[in-house]
Parts: sequence; structure tokens; C-alpha cells
Amino acid sequence: MASPLVTVDWLNQNLNNPNLVIIDATMRKITWEKNEFKNSNLQIIGTRFFDIKNTFSDTSSPFPNMMLSPDKFQEQAQKIGINKESKIVVYDTIGIYTSPRVWWMFKSMGHHNIAVLDGGFPEWNKRNFPKENTSKYKGDLGNFIADFNQNYFCDYKAVLNSISDKKKTIIDARSEDRFDGVKEEPRKGLRSGHIPNSRNLHYNDLLVEGNMKSKEELIEIFNPIIAGGSSATFSCGSGITACILALGAEITGRKNNTVYDGSWTEWGSLHELPIEN
Repeated sequence: MASPLVTVDWLNQNLNNPNLVIIDATMRKITWEKNEFKNSNLQIIGTRFFDIKNTFSDTSSPFPNMMLSPDKFQEQAQKIGINKESKIVVYDTIGIYTSPRVWWMFKSMGHHNIAVLDGGFPEWNKRNFPKENTSKYKGDLGNFIADFNQNYFCDYKAVLNSISDKKKTIIDARSEDRFDGVKEEPRKGLRSGHIPNSRNLHYNDLLVEGNMKSKEELIEIFNPIIAGGSSATFSCGSGITACILALGAEITGRKNNTVYDGSWTEWGSLHELPIEN
């Protein structure tokens, strides 16, 4: 895709593209109360569901939402009909929340023909574009092949080494009160605070009513945080909203960034790792 972001108008005009695959990556927010989550029974016409938590995460890991192995990712992507030539558009029912995680996952697996739908399902629904009742994919297996690039994700050891590296900036997408350690983490048993020398940029600061801010606005946001020529490591609670920052950075032209897959759920659990608050 020419851009990591597409509009609902673009998607509506390209619905008949034979290589187009639309996937819904909606996942419940950990910070929501149980009764706040209302999963719509409607979807964009032709959508296939991409189950991040139960299918496209390593459920054997003690930490949530960790990346699958390339072989397992390939197998599950084929099951929802993803082909090597697929032009993927990913959305969620919140606006932009979990969809950038799927965009980043596919890019890490060598599939760059993917974009996030700006505004997601709310924007699509507001424009009254074609919808249908949700349904399970029953089509053919795809021929998707995973070609994993490990540079898209990093572990806590790499982050630990980055703390004192002036050419690398660690940016945390959590809210300011969680970053500062004044608000208890939503997951039980985690320490409060942040990775030493990391910067705070709440993912919501990149959004306006569920849409990404303009490239010019994003440049103004990132310029004071990421020094020229340096790369960024994005972190959050469990590797989801860090990918919103990765998307915003890519829109500004910043490349060679990485996402800390375990994020604060891992870092805050490992008591041998340093924290600040």
C-alpha cells in the first residue's frame, strides 16, 4: 500500500478489488469495565475477523498479546484466506485502537500490502457505507507465506540496553498517571511507574475522534521527542497501543522503529528490572 492509512472513501471505492481483504481486529480494552464493552453485530461488508487475543497471540506465554511464531501466524492467516497478493485493510470498532497492532504484525511477517482504516468502523458507519451482520469466514485457505523480520519487535533485554543509548528513544503510550506511577495498573501484580529514561506519549494524543491527526500535526508531536537520526522503541501496557505510536511515526516518515512486545506487563512483572516513577 502506498500509505499505512486509508480513508473510508478509498475503501468504499475499492470494495470490488479481487485482492482486497478487510479484517476486523477489535479487542476489548483492559481498562474498560466488563459492562462497557459492546461488540457490534455489524461489520463492514466482506469482513473477516482477526482474533488477536485468542488466535493471533502466543497463549502459552505468561504475558498477554505476545507475537505468534511465524509458522503459527502463517497457518492462522491462511485459515482466514490471506494470500501473498492480498491487499489488506484492517479496522476496529473503536476507531483506531487495535488495528495498528495487526498492521505492525503483518509488516513484521513480510507483508507490507496492508493499511489501517482511518476512523475504523465508527467512521464507516457514520458515512452509511455498506454493512452486514457479522459472520465467520468460510472461504478457501490462503497461500500467505510468513517472512519474519525480527527487527519489528524487541524483548526486555534489548530495551534494557537501550536505556543508556542516546541514539534510541523509548516512548511509552500509556496514560500519564500510569506512566508516573500514581495510578495503579489495571493488571494485578504489576509494579507502577515506567522504564528509566523513557518518554511518555499517550496514544490518544495522536488521535482526533478516532482518526489519526494530520501528518503535519504528527510531525509537531514527534519532533521534540525523537531526535533527528535516532530510532524509537515503543512500549505500552501489552504491545497494542504502542503500535498506534509506530503507525504515527511511520506516517511522519520515521522508519527503523521497534515495538517492545512484552511492554509494561512484562517489565512491571520482572522485579530485577529497574523502574522510575
